[in-house]
Amino acid sequence: MPTRRSNRSTSRSRKEDKGERTIYGKAAVVLIAAIPMLATIGYGSADLWALIPLSILTALLLGLWAADSFKAGEFRYSTSAIQFPLLALVLLGCIQLLPLGSSGTSSLTLDPFSTRYFIIRLVLLVVFLAAALRYLESKRQIQRVALAVIIFGSLLAFAGILQRLASPDAIYGMRPTPQAIPFGPFVNQHHFAAFMEMTVGLSLAALLGGTIERDKKALALIALSLMLIAVALTGSRGGVISMLAVFAFALIATYAGRPTREPGGPKFGLAHIGAGAALLVAAGSTVIFLAGTDPLVRGLGMQSAQEDVTSGRLHFWSIALQIFRDNPLLGAGLDAFGMAFPRYDTWNGLFRVEQAHNDYLQMLADGGIAAFACIAVFIFLLFRRGLNVIRRSSSPGRRAVAVGALAGCFGVLVHSFFDFPLRTPSNSYFFLLLTAFVTVSLGDEREEGQGR
Repeated sequence: MPTRRSNRSTSRSRKEDKGERTIYGKAAVVLIAAIPMLATIGYGSADLWALIPLSILTALLLGLWAADSFKAGEFRYSTSAIQFPLLALVLLGCIQLLPLGSSGTSSLTLDPFSTRYFIIRLVLLVVFLAAALRYLESKRQIQRVALAVIIFGSLLAFAGILQRLASPDAIYGMRPTPQAIPFGPFVNQHHFAAFMEMTVGLSLAALLGGTIERDKKALALIALSLMLIAVALTGSRGGVISMLAVFAFALIATYAGRPTREPGGPKFGLAHIGAGAALLVAAGSTVIFLAGTDPLVRGLGMQSAQEDVTSGRLHFWSIALQIFRDNPLLGAGLDAFGMAFPRYDTWNGLFRVEQAHNDYLQMLADGGIAAFACIAVFIFLLFRRGLNVIRRSSSPGRRAVAVGALAGCFGVLVHSFFDFPLRTPSNSYFFLLLTAFVTVSLGDEREEGQGR
């Protein structure tokens, strides 16, 4: 979307006309690429202590933005509408914290601490997205950051595979996970699968779009294979379903969504079908060789008869709907599901359930119709803008990144029907980085009436 300036001067500096950037702007781009990676390495930033380094990095990013603006003599920012639904969620959380309860002193949220914590994390994410929309301002820059994400994803997939085979008692030998199954640096293997969905989307689209040089295609195939093997080893059913959604979206968007003004484009044929099938078979065979059939059987949902094939999800979902029924407009409080759950739970109460294992139902329970509307508007804006970029962009590289980023977002959104992958902060950062790849406005992609 267009980028505006705080002053109304119509003249540009020679430096900007030449496309040059200040050292602070370049440092900001590096930090935008580094924050999601650092958040991932730190156990997905799922622990409370992770808020401190994330806050420091966000403050540093704001400092670089301020220094860059001072040196350039103007403050530039993105006016992309994709930011507004997230800001509306922040406002909703603040309203829930007001003393508007029935007693006149208690807040609307059932868990003020969790709601405050949710708001703080969301503010950090909004700042990150705003900075990404501001500083990812060229096609070459976006492609470089996307390549860094692919490399990081392949390395993390390799590390996760080694960890799975070694079966350590703790992540990095330091972080025990007594009530969860870890994978890589993630406490929850399902959330590792969600992270892989985003990196697989970028890798697959780059291969399908023909933007990788011939001598580097083998490396890209190895990276993609490692990611697929890692997902299969997690045994995540939601991960397998979502990965199929990523593949389907990338294929359709690549071959059916090329620009109308482009006479030619990548051609889909039996060779592509055969290569894809061979890749999946090779990944599955490798998983069976390394870890037996258990991960694949579980991932495909083919276990022997179980009392509850949903692993309790139907119960959690029904309670989320009950919470929404009793709090239809503003919900029980952002991230307050864990506090509300015991009031409706008909089980023995042995376990405290913090999440509904369906982010859409949990948004209804936590924020009511207001929060659900924010999420729906965000998704609508993301796909409307993303499909427009795929259709209009004249750059094969830029279009491949847009296809891959949107495919990755689609996969995570599908996964969110079965789990809560975006409640892991590092996944949220990568999701918003992909959002920036898709929605930032570059050159001929600007719609009529838009400009800088």
